[in-house]
Amino acid sequence: MLAMLLGGVMGLVLGLTGAGGGILAVPALVLGLGWSMTQAAPVALLAVGSAAAVGALDGLRHGLVRYRAALLIALLGALCSPIGIYLAHRLPEKILMGLFSLLMMLVAWRMLRREAPAPGPSDHGSASWGQKNCLLNQQTGRLAWTAKCSATLAALGAVTGVVSGLLGVGGGFLIVPAFKQLTDVQMRGIVATSLMVICLISAVGVVGALRAGVVIDATGGAFITAAIVGMLVGRGVSGRVPARLLQVGFASLCLGLAAYMLYTAAR
Repeated sequence: MLAMLLGGVMGLVLGLTGAGGGILAVPALVLGLGWSMTQAAPVALLAVGSAAAVGALDGLRHGLVRYRAALLIALLGALCSPIGIYLAHRLPEKILMGLFSLLMMLVAWRMLRREAPAPGPSDHGSASWGQKNCLLNQQTGRLAWTAKCSATLAALGAVTGVVSGLLGVGGGFLIVPAFKQLTDVQMRGIVATSLMVICLISAVGVVGALRAGVVIDATGGAFITAAIVGMLVGRGVSGRVPARLLQVGFASLCLGLAAYMLYTAAR
């Protein structure tokens, strides 16, 4: 029952925030159920990836996913994820918990920063060449695939893959701000693309962990199922909750969990 409750809350937050909420999955398993980081990582990835798949399919249905960019990022993530998994099985538990706590603090800081709203009513942003590494073609609405754009997205995928394998997170907290900084895609397209990448990279990470001998038991299965249900509920009510309230609430939760994980690691 506790696993289902924690999974439901994680899925709800993921559905409300669009991306990044999956970072709560590992703390829920480590602090809530007493699992180790290496036990929690594959279950967290599978829960986050399954929930993200729901959002990604919805994004594809509405034509919001930049699927070529998502596939490139996921491909590099898949190639680099085993590096993170290798490190995760060799680093001490305290180091892993410390790294995860710092990561949560970074996510909270980015959430609390106030940013000016992006211009443009559609999924087409506005920027001039030289300001962004990847720009949309205003006639076709698709990304202009230059060498600079391809290299940028490939590098983003590599970093996301390593972090995903190391800490058991989907990578939305990296992909969303990076897309906002490096492209002129509007936010709804960024979130949909991020969810597709999270789904693909999480699947690769889970396969790698299972090959390394990690077993997902009935408790993990209950957590994953509840996360999917929570994701559906979160997406259904997300439009009724003020965005700034979501950001502040999520950031505060991240800071509290990060502090507790640091305290637990220090003990």
